[in-house]
Amino acid sequence: MSKETKSLTLNPQLEEFQTSLIAKYAAANRTAKRGQIVFVGSSLMEIFPIEQWEEAGEVAFDKYIYNRAVRATTTAFLLKHIDTQIFDLEPSKIFINIGTNDIGFQVPEDEFLANEREIFRRIAERLPDCVTYVLRYYPINTVDFQNDEDEKTLFATRSNAAFQAASDKIEALAGEFGFHFIDVNAGLADERGNLKKELTFDGAHLNPDGYRVVLNNLTPYL
Repeated sequence: MSKETKSLTLNPQLEEFQTSLIAKYAAANRTAKRGQIVFVGSSLMEIFPIEQWEEAGEVAFDKYIYNRAVRATTTAFLLKHIDTQIFDLEPSKIFINIGTNDIGFQVPEDEFLANEREIFRRIAERLPDCVTYVLRYYPINTVDFQNDEDEKTLFATRSNAAFQAASDKIEALAGEFGFHFIDVNAGLADERGNLKKELTFDGAHLNPDGYRVVLNNLTPYL
């Protein structure tokens, strides 16, 4: 397993890191501009380098994008920290990608989907004028990245079939609240439906080239 993956999922100081990152976000929120765009979710969102690209002038949009995602987290974590991760910023648009760790950590599906529904309910209630986009889960590559025991463990409970079946159920939930369910995965998968190996460093997380593909697909919504 790559060093990047271990830092995202197996870091023994992970809880300390998550707590520190939430505190960092809370402090930054105090001076952040309201009415902007928020990205929220787990590591699949946290390592999306959109803020770095904005600050470097590589990309520019009408509104600033604040990334408030936290690695190795579940829907329960987002519910616990939803004020810091979403509401304190009073966004005009939200992009959500959360739940793959629920599947990976084997959270019971009814619990996972109930949490997802509660996240959507709170957003609809607290931010009725906000436009919310829910992302279909990215494909993964379990074929080219099972070279050691750590990688086998990572993929033991994760698969494209499980992720896409869950995405279909989340799409139905999003529709109940009038949210936009979007698929920004064009160009990520190979002919077998697996995440292209050149777009990932571990089969489960995108590298910067992968995120540039996603950004190109996301741009019409930003």
